[in-house]
Amino acid sequence: MLEAVKNAGVIGAGGAGFPTHVKLNAKAEYLLVNGAECEPLLRVDQELMYKYADEVLDGLRKAMAITEAQMGIICLKEKYKNAIKALEAGITPEDNIELKLLRNVYPAGDEQYIVYNATGRIVPEGGIPLNVGVVVTNVETLLNVGRAVSGQPVVEKFVTIAGAVQEPKTFKVPVGTPLSMLLAACGGVTSDAYRIIDGGPMMGKILADNDTYIKKQSKGYIVLPEDAGWIKSKEKNMSQMLKEAKTACCHCNLCTEMCPRNLLGHNLHPSKLMRIASYGTLGEKNASLDEAYLCCECGLCEIACVMNLQPWKLNQLLKQQLKEAGVKNSNTNAELEANPFYDYREFPVSKLVYRLGLDKYDLPAPITDQVVMPKTVRLYSSQHIGAPGKCLVSEGQTLALGDLVFEIPPKALGANIHASIAGKVTLVCENYVEITR
Repeated sequence: MLEAVKNAGVIGAGGAGFPTHVKLNAKAEYLLVNGAECEPLLRVDQELMYKYADEVLDGLRKAMAITEAQMGIICLKEKYKNAIKALEAGITPEDNIELKLLRNVYPAGDEQYIVYNATGRIVPEGGIPLNVGVVVTNVETLLNVGRAVSGQPVVEKFVTIAGAVQEPKTFKVPVGTPLSMLLAACGGVTSDAYRIIDGGPMMGKILADNDTYIKKQSKGYIVLPEDAGWIKSKEKNMSQMLKEAKTACCHCNLCTEMCPRNLLGHNLHPSKLMRIASYGTLGEKNASLDEAYLCCECGLCEIACVMNLQPWKLNQLLKQQLKEAGVKNSNTNAELEANPFYDYREFPVSKLVYRLGLDKYDLPAPITDQVVMPKTVRLYSSQHIGAPGKCLVSEGQTLALGDLVFEIPPKALGANIHASIAGKVTLVCENYVEITR
């Protein structure tokens, strides 16, 4: 089964795209399904757990068999009533699968939050869930695991389109579909001047070029007017961020008190690191610059800040500079205790949506039966963490649906990429291939 997952090119479908055959090549006590989908406006996972519950459960059973996990726990928000009902109907007493219902808070989708709330275990500083006997995977990833074992490669993707569009929707489309087709299928954009966020509003990146194509790790795209406050905040450059931190930080400690990693006992104090911008010093002997490595860049510190500053962006800069200087993370403590006020400092998503100014866009985006079939798809050689794939095709070659286009290089971390439509190879470039029906 693990070889089938590798051959099918399954990757983490909800984030950076870590190759799933590598993640599942481990022995774990728990296999957790991250179905929290805590980023506002995204709808893919909740829709899949409702509409494709049996396939998600089939993939979970297979992933549990591969990892020899004793228990599978599907972590999803208690407000996902349809998904809960569908999953409960598909779970049998023999499955050793249960649901963990989470509150509607941010960042409930953080894997370390999931691990602690489902098992009571805390991932060590700088560690991964496997350090505490846990493997965490995504809902759509499990859907693809089940299909991979049946011989189906990953050739399609579920994607939410939300924000300033006529009708938000979640689509099932071939990998490599132009984003412009999905915007048109939503009735078009409602703003004359707009920007598009690839992913959720908190951790997603603003596209430099809207002429983009759906990848295997694409989760959703959020369209916002270019003058939206949150767009301006995300586009703030490092120089401006440091200038504001130096002049406006009142050192109140709120960013640290709300930090999800600090609440789990990690040695991360955004408020202390902000002193670097103001004073050029941390001001304490027991604080260190490499605390920045522990930051997950969830952005909650910015939401908590009364001055609208961006400690997460400072941490991003510090991590880059520390790596360039060859400084490694010295924070590896595994004996951790959660803050006694942990439960009281969870941030409601409804409040987050209001703070972000996204109230009017917080609408349903159900999976549609609308067919979006591009004439040409663009498949990038790198849609995952690791090395780009080795191109196996040439211009003029005719491909069937599912034919291998990019192969994992020998002894490299990577993922296979397959033809998502049947057709002819019309363009081969350094980092992508185009196929035309």
